[in-house]
Amino acid sequence: MRRRDFIKVIAGSTAAWPLAARAQQPQMPVIGFLGTSSPDLYAIRLGVFREGLKEAGYVEGQNVAIEYRWAQDHVDRLPALAADLVQRRVNVIVAASGTPGAVAAKAATATIPIVFAVASDPIKLGFVESLNRPGGNLTGVTNLNVEIGPKRLEVLHALLPAATDFAVLIDPTAPALAEPFVREMEAAAHSFGLRLHVLNASTERDFDSAFALVIQLKAAALIIGQSTSFVGRVEQLATLATRYKVPAIHQYRPFAAAGGLMSYGTDETKYYHLVGTYTGRILKGEKPAQLPVQQATKVELIINLKTAKALGIEVPLSLLGRADEVIE
Repeated sequence: MRRRDFIKVIAGSTAAWPLAARAQQPQMPVIGFLGTSSPDLYAIRLGVFREGLKEAGYVEGQNVAIEYRWAQDHVDRLPALAADLVQRRVNVIVAASGTPGAVAAKAATATIPIVFAVASDPIKLGFVESLNRPGGNLTGVTNLNVEIGPKRLEVLHALLPAATDFAVLIDPTAPALAEPFVREMEAAAHSFGLRLHVLNASTERDFDSAFALVIQLKAAALIIGQSTSFVGRVEQLATLATRYKVPAIHQYRPFAAAGGLMSYGTDETKYYHLVGTYTGRILKGEKPAQLPVQQATKVELIINLKTAKALGIEVPLSLLGRADEVIE
């Protein structure tokens, strides 16, 4: 071999070494995050999720990548977004923005692990065989906020014992959440001898008219139901409740902190942390079928006493005694 040809062979081999080395390096795992709403409304949740992920040994951009898909409150987009993540061949799908997202992810794949966060019973939804041994490719966290919905009516009834009419706000575009929630609420209203008015709101534009309808119906108070859009827009809902002088109760503390009358439900930051740690454990090789569904069982009652005084409501000492936090 001539010296010139030898140099060409060596040069060609050397150029190929980095490519071969990169090909042999393990690829960074990819998480597919399926969101029903938008990233700005999930800032707190995403922060807590990343903390849980870090606790499991994964940091976004360092040793794990996250592909985000946001439905922007258009639930009908979720199936296509879930299918896109499956086509992307992500290692795990996080469907932690409620039942509609989890339903879409489950329909899209029976093999890719899915971590959900839902407010309903995952067994009744058909996600898992049992809480202790899910049995399939899904596991996650439930806060059971649908089941404790009637407790919110009970709290309002204790606050306004002379009232007979109450209203509940639901999102009709998420029937998997809305329908069982309404059934539970209607059964509770019947047991207390109360009338329950069901109001619909599927977009931000519907909120104002919903609060106006509460006044027209002469309902004593409003229970804000389960919906991603209701969770992400607590400040707007609290502002409307103040403007229309409607006593209202939400599932999460930020509503009461923003000026709403009360909140009664689980701490969302705790179960999003669990979603992060479970996602990390699955990336390390654990199987969803063997990871028990976690239940956020601690329920908190938050009362905004300043708002109650502005509404002319005297909060009974018995109710104040039950509160986990009183905002003054």
